[in-house]
Amino acid sequence: MSAPSSDPPQQPNDGNNNNDNKDTTSPSLSQSQQPADTTNANVESSESQPLLAEGENAGDVQMEETGPKTQEDTFEDVPEGVLSGTAQEIKMQARLIDNEIKMMRQESLRLGHEREQMVEKIADNTTKIKQNKVLPYLVSKVVEILDVDEETQEGATHNEQNAKKSKCAVIKTSTRQTVFLPIIGLVPHNELRPGDLIGVNKDSYLVLDKLPAEYDARVKAMEVDERPTETYTDIGGLDKQIEELVEAIVLPMQQADKFKTLGITPPKGCLMYGPPGTGKTLLARACAAQTKACYLKLAGPSLVQMFIGDGAKLVRDAFELAKEKAPAIIFIDELDAIGTKRFDSDKAGDREVQRTMLELLNQLDGFSSDVRIKVIAATNRIDILDPALLRSGRLDRKIEFPLPNESARENILQIHARKLNHKGVNFEELARSTEDMNGAQLKAVCVEAGMLALRSNATQLTHEHFHGGILEVQARKAKEHHYFA
Repeated sequence: MSAPSSDPPQQPNDGNNNNDNKDTTSPSLSQSQQPADTTNANVESSESQPLLAEGENAGDVQMEETGPKTQEDTFEDVPEGVLSGTAQEIKMQARLIDNEIKMMRQESLRLGHEREQMVEKIADNTTKIKQNKVLPYLVSKVVEILDVDEETQEGATHNEQNAKKSKCAVIKTSTRQTVFLPIIGLVPHNELRPGDLIGVNKDSYLVLDKLPAEYDARVKAMEVDERPTETYTDIGGLDKQIEELVEAIVLPMQQADKFKTLGITPPKGCLMYGPPGTGKTLLARACAAQTKACYLKLAGPSLVQMFIGDGAKLVRDAFELAKEKAPAIIFIDELDAIGTKRFDSDKAGDREVQRTMLELLNQLDGFSSDVRIKVIAATNRIDILDPALLRSGRLDRKIEFPLPNESARENILQIHARKLNHKGVNFEELARSTEDMNGAQLKAVCVEAGMLALRSNATQLTHEHFHGGILEVQARKAKEHHYFA
């Protein structure tokens, strides 16, 4: 070969290169021409390499070498038995694989046919269920869930194991009919309990749906839907009472693991007693606002009903509703309306009140009691309550709410005056002037001070306005009151 020169490549060489590219890329060439063309292509490519390098430096179009690429045969994916076996053994393995493929295809066809049949059955059963589940249902109540007797099912079933595992039910409809169901229906038997409400078909009495539990409308109205907005900072002079209530009610709900670690059984409830207006109901509302539990507010007089057993049913339904929505807090205000001491009386009303109290005792400390339900009771006549209510194990924690002292009265006045536009008020002096006043009367002092400022067209409340409010509240006391505590 001669040394590379600056002259451009000659036409024959270019023609050979073009023929080389055509030979390697065109699939239409015959096999007889490939050896000679390949030899010529190798010679021409070796001669044209310096020329191509010179053309690249000059900025000419690059041309890629497209020679035939040989791939080495690898046998990594071939099993070792095939490589070392004879031709007869390989043929035998191929026949076995073909037979397995045929069997799998037949199995796939069979499963596909069974699937189509099952889809048709499901569609047919779904249509029948929709036809049967036509409203309205007949409301019924489950009386009992029974095991199917083998003698009863003899001849009616072909599977003895299914007969042993099947269940039957006895229901009582709203038309006062008691019906035995050998086949329960669409609701599984493990989801039914005696006393549950169910919806059944009017003709076949098959159980179609489970209805929600029934509660008295008066009990549902006792549930507090809107969370109270009061906080512990809105209560003044009751730091010890707040601490005792939190330990008895709030901590067992929020930190139950600590009680389990120590092995302590938390109190079931607490009793708040003291003169009226000392903050018992206010503290109960603040406790409900702190916890995220369900809150039921019962008034003692509302549990006294005219009909026999009606008051006890209200108490029972209230605890059932609280158990369903546990954890829950039940607040019973004015407990002395139903919790008075038992005595011999010929009046039906007195006996009905005692029945209501006995039902309350049963719910507090009976077989159906629940530790997730806490009871807060409030009264201002603890001296007339029945001793059975006050014993340990029922209302364990007794919290006394006395009249506020001087520092507590000052704190209460400051709390009620937070939203008032006042200036230069000496609350310490006002606290000394409000002796024997409870929290409600101190709030009335702030309201009367605001009314006096309104009458005088003042824009701010002064110390004289608060002093006039104290005189207004004291003037309403016609006589001195004595409270039992």
